[in-house]
Amino acid sequence: MAALPRSFVDQTYRHQPLHCIEVLIVGVTSALEQKALRRRLQRKRSVDDDFVIHPVFVRSFEDTLHEMRVNANLQAVVIHGGFPLHSQDCHLATSHWGLEGLDADIEAVPESERGPMLGRLIAQLRPELDLYLVTDGNVEEIAARTGETFKRIFFREEDCDELYPSIMRGLAQRYDTPFFFAVRDHAKLPVSNFHALPVSRGKSIRNSNWIRDRAQFYGTNLFLAETSATSGGLDSLLDPHGPLKIAQEYAARAFGSKRSFFVTNGTSTANKIVMQALIRRGDVVLVDRNCHKSVHHALMLAGARVCYLDAYPRNDYSMYGAVDLRELKRKLLVFNRAGAPVRLVILTNCTFDGIIYSPKRVMMECLAIAPHLAFLWDEAWFAFAHFNPTYRQRTAMESAAKLSGMLQDSDYAARYEAFNAEAQDDERILNTRLLPDPSKARVRVYATQSTHKTLSALRQASMIHIWDQNFNEKAFSDAYKTHTSTSPSYQILATLDLARAQVELEGYKLVQHQLELAMSLRQRVSGDPLLTKYIRVLGVGDLVPAEYRESNAESYFDEKSGWSNFEKAWRTDEFVLDPTHITLEISATGLSGDTLKKHLMDKCDIQINKTTRNTILAMTTIGTTRSDVANFIQVLRKIALDCEEKGRNFSKIERSFHDDKVRSLTLEQPLPDFSSFHPAFRPNMEIGDGDMGLANDLAMEDDNCEYLQPADAERAISGGRVVVSASLVVPYPPGSPILVPGQVIDIPSLKYLDGLDVREIHGFDRERGLWVFTEETLSRILDERKSTAEHGGTS
Repeated sequence: MAALPRSFVDQTYRHQPLHCIEVLIVGVTSALEQKALRRRLQRKRSVDDDFVIHPVFVRSFEDTLHEMRVNANLQAVVIHGGFPLHSQDCHLATSHWGLEGLDADIEAVPESERGPMLGRLIAQLRPELDLYLVTDGNVEEIAARTGETFKRIFFREEDCDELYPSIMRGLAQRYDTPFFFAVRDHAKLPVSNFHALPVSRGKSIRNSNWIRDRAQFYGTNLFLAETSATSGGLDSLLDPHGPLKIAQEYAARAFGSKRSFFVTNGTSTANKIVMQALIRRGDVVLVDRNCHKSVHHALMLAGARVCYLDAYPRNDYSMYGAVDLRELKRKLLVFNRAGAPVRLVILTNCTFDGIIYSPKRVMMECLAIAPHLAFLWDEAWFAFAHFNPTYRQRTAMESAAKLSGMLQDSDYAARYEAFNAEAQDDERILNTRLLPDPSKARVRVYATQSTHKTLSALRQASMIHIWDQNFNEKAFSDAYKTHTSTSPSYQILATLDLARAQVELEGYKLVQHQLELAMSLRQRVSGDPLLTKYIRVLGVGDLVPAEYRESNAESYFDEKSGWSNFEKAWRTDEFVLDPTHITLEISATGLSGDTLKKHLMDKCDIQINKTTRNTILAMTTIGTTRSDVANFIQVLRKIALDCEEKGRNFSKIERSFHDDKVRSLTLEQPLPDFSSFHPAFRPNMEIGDGDMGLANDLAMEDDNCEYLQPADAERAISGGRVVVSASLVVPYPPGSPILVPGQVIDIPSLKYLDGLDVREIHGFDRERGLWVFTEETLSRILDERKSTAEHGGTS
């Protein structure tokens, strides 16, 4: 057989490009120049390239911003200097997306300086894009001023042959998944295993007579990739020096942190790591009482003095919102005056129900009172947020970066001096937006994220992101090693690497799609006359009280103004609502939230997030499809049609029973505030913080405690006994406690517990009741405290 021609082999068997990437070219205006540039790019292509460049040309500053907003496929931007400000297309609607207020500034600078200015703005809006500048200006001087904005700066008159490989290299750096590739390559090795893990290489399963067929469900690669960190060939999570170290550095780049760490036991473990690193026994910590149970467990283990903050309630829907900044400032003042400075503030951003803080504002004002505070933001539901410019401004890492830059700005120092010259009484502190002292404030910010909840990672895959100017590497390393398994799942770690690469390459597109589907679902349900008889979509006006909405926005989207309300509210309001968390109020169906959740899962194969007595929470993610939304709407309509049919055929008694059920679901059910810690567990009676470590230690001994059924506890309280919880009582989901160890149990808490319709309540034994301290135990602890105080100890 004759040999095939060389050209045929090259064309048929050469390496095929994986992806066509779009690169925005700014300022190349003439058709002739554009054609010449396309030809140069084609000539640069190699058969070994993984990517094919498709250039997209725009003429002006406004055209560029428009393309940034609408084109989710962009991967890089090449800016040629000397372009006009305004577009020739008078219909472009870009002003609300970054141009407002900038017109005068842009008009005032020379054309040669518009390139660097445009680059800085693009870097704020879409930091994942690689930026390149081609200019005939003073490239050395431009590089000194704005070098961190651009990956490369090229002088126009010189040969720009390196532009093409620079673009390819920049994209390859984001496409690279070093740990995933290491795991994949390890799976290809012909390893003979004389170590642990019989399942490694799949031999213990493949050679089995009984479970060999079951392994087909998982496939062979799962087992081929299994190995131990101590066997060599792959990196160690506890002491990374190779691909895992690089993967975590890439994660820091992607999520805007100074340091990022992978965690393989969920954000529950991530929270414990951070708190052990930051808290010493006896430190005062301010924490939202409704934070995740892992935070409370970590506070017990650390022996912290805990002051709980109550979030604002939405009693109509049996859910909590977020903690008022004014209340947070008031607590900081109280502890400062008592000589017990607060070490750490812990808040949830965003909450289960989608309530989101303004982290930059919170940290600014808190640091004005306590400049050495550290912050832990539990962002379990917010890992996706960094990849949309509107969401990003409310993330912990972006806020830390902005705050750090602001404190180093000489103009800010002048602002602070003018602010500080005015009298600082309590009333002004509580009612004024405070500015921290730039000479004292330190930016110490931690964010824990459940990557698996909102990005493409396996369950338990989480990350810790850090921006800490006082980072204690040894303390963090010790805490990390304490809580991290020596046998972490390489599959979980590899998917963290993959999830990072995905959002760096297409996160903007995916999050935009997620948001659009959420808005579509909201509009379809709200606009359907049948559905609205039984199901109501709760909006920001329902879930965020008016006093926290400076924008006065009741809805984030409408046909006339588009997304302008959304973007304005997210710039100005103390609290905002994530539209992708869709709360449906269902009282009119006569079904409780838990009953409807069970029906949706068991009968309709639809999973939803959480429930209250009269709501269900649905979420869109980057994995949601239009078909999913259509299916959900169909199912909701079927439920509404069933309600219609039943309503037409109700007997008089059935109608009465149904109306009573609806009435019970619509009646306001007050949520219990945190009562107090019992004096036995209060180190300082004046300020009300609690020693949860002591309460937890005592609760471990059976002789110190007893069981009380809620009804018996209520009778005891009515009879004058002070009943104190010895356990963490947590309905799940959402995982926020009703009671904590050392807390005085009050009647509102018992009534709330009795009204819950969730089946899983951690820390409460339905047969035996609540685990509470005996009266004798409490008396003994009080006597010991009194004796210690009389002999010169601390109270």
